[in-house]
Amino acid sequence: MKNTRLILAVITSLLDEAIIIAVILWVLPRVGINLPLWGTVLIACGFVVYAVTVFQLGTRILKRQPVPGLTDMSGMEGRTTELLNPEGMVRIGGELWKARAVNSAIEANKDIIVVAQEGLKLLVRKK
Repeated sequence: MKNTRLILAVITSLLDEAIIIAVILWVLPRVGINLPLWGTVLIACGFVVYAVTVFQLGTRILKRQPVPGLTDMSGMEGRTTELLNPEGMVRIGGELWKARAVNSAIEANKDIIVVAQEGLKLLVRKK
């Protein structure tokens, strides 16, 4: 997959370069704008630097592990903001979530851990 991304990135970057050069050499002179050769080379080099930077950043972002959130909150820790008997609110990572205690009631301001998730409601137990 990585090699495929690299090959596609090189091909599309070369096509973009070709279009930029064509515009500079044939389109701009027709409207009265003439760039010197060094200007054309500078623009092409700038685009190469841009393309390589975007490819490296994209690769780094694609390698990141997903951050726990709406799709997977199991294992995250937090604190109750009110009595869970059996339902109430908990604070996890600075956000308030609806939660239900799975075993028994949990008092306010107690540490909890998420054991499962039902839609946007978290199932929690005392830590």
